[in-house]
Amino acid sequence: MLTAKPTARPALDFSAALGAAGAAAPGLIWGLDFAPDGSHEPAPCGPAPEGRFRWLHLNLADHGTRAWIEQPALFPMAARELLLSSDSHQRALVESGAVCCILHDFERDFDVRATARVGALRVAILGGLIVTARRHPLGAADIVMQRVGGGARVTGAAAALDLLVGALAQNIDMVIRNLSADMQAAEDAFLEGHHPPTSRNLLDIRRRLAQIHRMLDGAQRVFRRLEQDDELPETLQPTVEKLSQRLQGLDADALAVQGQLRLLRDELDLQQDQRTNQNLYLLSVMTALMLPATLVTGLFGMNTGGLPFSGAHGTLVATGIAAGTALATYLFLRSKGFFR
Repeated sequence: MLTAKPTARPALDFSAALGAAGAAAPGLIWGLDFAPDGSHEPAPCGPAPEGRFRWLHLNLADHGTRAWIEQPALFPMAARELLLSSDSHQRALVESGAVCCILHDFERDFDVRATARVGALRVAILGGLIVTARRHPLGAADIVMQRVGGGARVTGAAAALDLLVGALAQNIDMVIRNLSADMQAAEDAFLEGHHPPTSRNLLDIRRRLAQIHRMLDGAQRVFRRLEQDDELPETLQPTVEKLSQRLQGLDADALAVQGQLRLLRDELDLQQDQRTNQNLYLLSVMTALMLPATLVTGLFGMNTGGLPFSGAHGTLVATGIAAGTALATYLFLRSKGFFR
């Protein structure tokens, strides 16, 4: 949520602050300096050279990173609290020229591009500097490096934010596409009748889609709140509005797959109900057919005097009566339309 803003004060001189705190030695994963012509080169933790934009990606699991961020000269107090807080809910704030937010992304392992674990990416934009920090590896950071290596231009804070959220959206979009492909395979199996899925088989897809919807809904709230903040720099306003619309479209794709899943589950439930009703119907008919025969056999099974057909052929006669009553019951049910 947007926090209440304190009394207006002059924006911090972040370049001077970084220069004074350079000895804190944070856990730098990678740092890049971007020139106006689109070129880039590795950068250390420190102030960016004149005319360049610097991007620092930090590891919050490193104690040096926390010590570096905690220095009062670097960030406004609210920004420090957001970057170092153990709370990972998606939220945003704008204070003293710093634009900060927490966004969710899927964590990754060394051999798995995207896992089901959700991690928090903390972002702070400070004029000519953007700082991103995380505790566990996230897929969006790898996509950012791939795009930069492919020639993506970062000319300022707006372009950096667009690149970052675009990478995050691409990572989530890949998961949505995989889930959509699983859904199509399940639908084909259902329509063809070969090993159709069960509701239990679709539970994992449903869980992942609900997880993605919560992530995207939270990200949309972050950007809507940034749009409504009067202190948001004008250079970032168009980018924030564009990214908000992009996240909304991505969420619509996830909801479309979720709707497709709901329809398939309804079809599976309907098919299961029809199968159950058919089995109950068959059992009911069998019970009706056997009831007269059961009555006859029960009658002749009584241990009383004067029982008819107790002669040599009594068993055959009793069997014929039981079969005849069953046949008569069948013909009666058929005449009433029970076997249509």
